[in-house]
Amino acid sequence: MDAAGVLVVTKASEKAGEKAGEKAGENPTRIRVMLVDDQTLVRQGVRSLLELVDDIVVVAEAADGEEAIAMVPEISPDVMLLDIRMPRKNGLEVLRELNQAGQLPPTIILTTFDEDDLVLDGIRTGARGYLLKDVSLEELVGAVRRVSEGQTMVKPAVTERLLAGLGKSRLKFSSLDRPDPLTERETEILRLMAGGYSNKEIANALNVAEGTVKNHVSSILSKLGVRDRTRAVLKAFEIGAI
Repeated sequence: MDAAGVLVVTKASEKAGEKAGEKAGENPTRIRVMLVDDQTLVRQGVRSLLELVDDIVVVAEAADGEEAIAMVPEISPDVMLLDIRMPRKNGLEVLRELNQAGQLPPTIILTTFDEDDLVLDGIRTGARGYLLKDVSLEELVGAVRRVSEGQTMVKPAVTERLLAGLGKSRLKFSSLDRPDPLTERETEILRLMAGGYSNKEIANALNVAEGTVKNHVSSILSKLGVRDRTRAVLKAFEIGAI
């Protein structure tokens, strides 16, 4: 606990805990999560959910943006859960500064229904996805696991509102021209991507190999002219591809 009352679990202490966990038969390869939110109750609520699973551990908490920027290089979390509206640097400033410094961990924005434009800005600035603050245990854990594996997380309920507001906040894609047409299977996979499903889950749903899905995803990104799954979904809605 530091002078500001922010909980910090250092790498050394966590490694010691992991060694103890190995002796007790626990999973030694837990996903290390950092919580950044100025609301204590939100942090406590998210922490309590994550404590219900064995493969995720909260290693640090920060109550504002400046604390987060100072702590991330030392903590090096696998995933950061980041609030947008905070004192002493907001979530967008945290994303921007850490991204510019090359120190931005895979990040999920914690949002409420009235922050659509800010979430879009967050995605442009490097966030991997976003969740509502009233997220369920299943959704939260699934999102953390996916983002830690390099996936993006697009929650359908939020996506619908974001897409409805695209007229007010354009995504600034390099081109909004309609790309090469997607195949029927690519469109099917893109719709599943919009639901936040991983390649493995899509493969299981379509009864195909995961490698086949990866090839389709690569083709989708190329055709849409984007570099990640989140932008692929948002651009597809923007141009009416799905």
